[in-house]
Amino acid sequence: MTIHDEICAAIDRFKDQAIGLGRQIHAHPELKFEERFAAGLLCGALGEIGVEVERGVGGLETAFRAEAGKSDRSDRSHPTVAILAEYDALPNGHSCGHNLICTAALAAFAGLAAMRGQLPGRVVILGTPAEEGGGGKIILLEKGVLKDVDVAMMAHPVDGEFATFPTLATRHLRLTFHGHASHAAAAPWAGASALAAVIQTFQSVDAARLHFRDGSRIHGIITNGGQAVNIIPEKAECEFLCRAHTTSYTHEIADRVLRCAEAAAAATGTKLAHEILGGYKNMINNLAMAHRYARHCEARRRARRAARHADRLDRHGRREPCPCGDSSDLPHRRSGRWQLP
Repeated sequence: MTIHDEICAAIDRFKDQAIGLGRQIHAHPELKFEERFAAGLLCGALGEIGVEVERGVGGLETAFRAEAGKSDRSDRSHPTVAILAEYDALPNGHSCGHNLICTAALAAFAGLAAMRGQLPGRVVILGTPAEEGGGGKIILLEKGVLKDVDVAMMAHPVDGEFATFPTLATRHLRLTFHGHASHAAAAPWAGASALAAVIQTFQSVDAARLHFRDGSRIHGIITNGGQAVNIIPEKAECEFLCRAHTTSYTHEIADRVLRCAEAAAAATGTKLAHEILGGYKNMINNLAMAHRYARHCEARRRARRAARHADRLDRHGRREPCPCGDSSDLPHRRSGRWQLP
C-alpha cells in the first residue's frame, strides 16, 4: 500500500464523522465572525485526532490553526501547505455550502495527519471566518498568520471536479440618500424623496448594464426604503455588489454606479453619502499546483473533467468564474518558492 493509499484509507475512516459534523454545522448556521458553534466542533474534532489547536489566531475569535508534519516552523527547507476551511453562513443559511468546505478540509487534514511522520513538509488547516463579506482571510493575511505558508488551497462544493475555479473580483457599496420629510398627502411638494433617489439609481444602473463587459455582474438591494408610507422618505439606503474578471475593472463599474447615484441625487434634490464596505480581488490560480491536483485526481480515478484541462469551462468553452471569495486575495500577496513538476 502506497502512502497515498494509506492517506485515502484514513480519510475513508473519517468519513462518517466528517459528514456528521457537516450536518450539524448546516443545521446551526452562523453569520460572519459569529461562527462559535462551528469553530468549536471543528476544533474539538482536531483535538480528537491528536493535534494541538491554536484558537483565536490573527485576533479573530472564531479563527483557528492546527498543523501536522515537520514541526520546526523556522525550517524553510520543506514546504508548508495550508488547507483553508470556511464555515460562516449567509442570512438564509448555508446556501453557499461552507459546512461542506470546512468538513472537506478537516477530512483531508485528518488523512494527512494520520501519516504525519512520513510527510515531506508541513500541512496546516486554517479556520478562516467571515468569507461572506467579512474578508476573514485578508485579516489573517495582514496579521501574519500565513507568513510561513508556501501554498494554500481549498475545496468548494460544485457539481463537478475542477482543478481551478476562477473567481470574480468584488466591490461592495453602500449608498445613503438624505432628503426632506413632509406629509405625503398634505404637503408632498415640501419634501425631497430619498426613496425616489434610490429608485432612480437602480434605473440608471440597469440602463448602464448594456455597456459593461461580458462576465460583469451588479446586484443591488434596498435596505431602507423610508419610515412610513404617508411620509416623504427623508432617508433611504441601498447596497450594490459589483463583480468583474479583474479588480481594476470592478472598480470602474463601482465608479459608474456611484455616478448613477450622484445623478439621481441631483435629479431628486437629495444629498448622497457613500461607503465602500469592502471587496475581494480576482483569483490568480497556481497552475502548477492545479495540474498536479488534476493528475493526482486522475490517478485516484476521481476526476471527471480535471484530467482533460485545468481550467473550468462552461458549455460554450469559455472560462466560467465562481462569484467571489476572500481566498482570491491571497495570491496577490504571495509568490511561491516551490515548483511542482
